[in-house]
Amino acid sequence: MMHDLKEGRVGRARGQPEHLGRKTLVDFGIIGAGTIGQGIAGHLVTAGHRVVLSNRRGPDTLSDTVARLGPLATAGTVADAAAAEMVFLAVRWLDIPAALAHVSSWDGRILVDTSNQIAGPTPRDYVDLGSDTGSEFVARHAPGARVVKAFNTLYAQYIVPDPRHAEGRQLLFYAGDDADAKADFRAVADEIGFAPVDAGSLREGGRLMQADGGLLSALHALKQD
Repeated sequence: MMHDLKEGRVGRARGQPEHLGRKTLVDFGIIGAGTIGQGIAGHLVTAGHRVVLSNRRGPDTLSDTVARLGPLATAGTVADAAAAEMVFLAVRWLDIPAALAHVSSWDGRILVDTSNQIAGPTPRDYVDLGSDTGSEFVARHAPGARVVKAFNTLYAQYIVPDPRHAEGRQLLFYAGDDADAKADFRAVADEIGFAPVDAGSLREGGRLMQADGGLLSALHALKQD
């Protein structure tokens, strides 16, 4: 589980669980700064967290993005972003191996995989991995990471806006094999306004979340609190 900062502490956002204090100076990292990456970064910054964004073109290309997000957001390399305790992978499917190749070691850090195994602009471009799920593929490219699958069942239009609505909170399905990683992710998702729902393991839950007919894919619903 995550430990408290001893130096360079970032103030904990109101209501943030005690166990979410960070032992490093970076709260969260995001690999990929497209619509999904920027949307997640916006929620984290709003909650009072520091975020390092990265993309394949380098930090100099993200100056406008981090300026818009505010002083809690900074631009860095993929390796900088991957140094965080919780890292969000938000790149196109075909770019995953190259993106993860920039990270030499994960050392048990949490990698939240937001991808769908779609190689083109439409769901018809689905990549069949046989019996493997997309996040099992990601896990093999990130040895030592504790992988959690999340956000891939939602279209961007349901991720980027405030997930809190008058009628309830946007459901957010997630899956993973590490109980502590899932508990940390659940706390973060809840803090930034989503209603997290555990779908199970990377294999079984991940299969339910896949874009090729998974029962939870594109299921947009609100939880009445």
